Amino acid sequence: MDNRTEVREFLMTRRAKLTPQQAGLPAGGTRRVPGLRRTEVAALAGVSVEYYAKLERGAIAGASSSVLEAIASALRLDETERAHLLDLARAADGVPASGRPRRRGTRSGEARQSLQWALEAITDGVAFVRDAHQDLLATNALGRAFYVPLIGEGGRTPNLARFQFLDPASRDFYPDWEAFAGMCVAIMRAEAGRDPHDRGLQDLVGELSTRSETFRTLWGAHDVRTHGAGTKRFHHPVVGELTLAYEELAVTAEPGHVFMIYTAEPGSPSAERLRLLASWAADRHAAVPEP
Repeated sequence: MDNRTEVREFLMTRRAKLTPQQAGLPAGGTRRVPGLRRTEVAALAGVSVEYYAKLERGAIAGASSSVLEAIASALRLDETERAHLLDLARAADGVPASGRPRRRGTRSGEARQSLQWALEAITDGVAFVRDAHQDLLATNALGRAFYVPLIGEGGRTPNLARFQFLDPASRDFYPDWEAFAGMCVAIMRAEAGRDPHDRGLQDLVGELSTRSETFRTLWGAHDVRTHGAGTKRFHHPVVGELTLAYEELAVTAEPGHVFMIYTAEPGSPSAERLRLLASWAADRHAAVPEP
């Protein structure tokens, strides 16, 4: 991923999404392109047009934090977009994100034993750990039952992004498939900004761009986001519709890994269906003979 190209396309797409009205400017008649003009962004940020044009060409190395903050404010970037711009600037300066050494490839498919114990201690919710590549590294018992369409009968480490874009079963599992697709790509975009030298992520982006037109289009939009918290809908092949709240927690001992928990509102139909799923998983496990 070329940093100058990433910077140029990110700034251009943000500028194209912001209307004059949103920026508090007069529309100014017919516009040949959507969004703000470079001159308007430069004026809002308090920099010269020449300097902003230089930044938008991707020459962001050496830009001061005050200038970057001014550009972020002019473009009305949200917190995730602002952080992404700063990550791109750090990469241009040769500084790893957050001052940490660059990750040299996590041990895909492995999780520390104590982390697995922590997952298994959660019995009423779906809990799992994923890495920056969207690999599903470890799950609790309910998580294994929940992600049956993704995990299948085993094989290589399950990958949430590959499932989303390359497996037709994902369209049944995710009733709001388009929203999930946009979220998945935006999270990957933010990760790529934090660590542009992550070869594993580069390879995954290349694979999905080649095999999925939808992924290629969404990647080109340069949208970024963090997961955090919220609510999602699923359609599980065993128990049907589920509406679950999610919380994302950083695994501080493993930079780039996140601990995800899906839970249902107590007393809701989804809570009852999660209990049914847990019972189904227990029966399924009991039916498998010991080796």
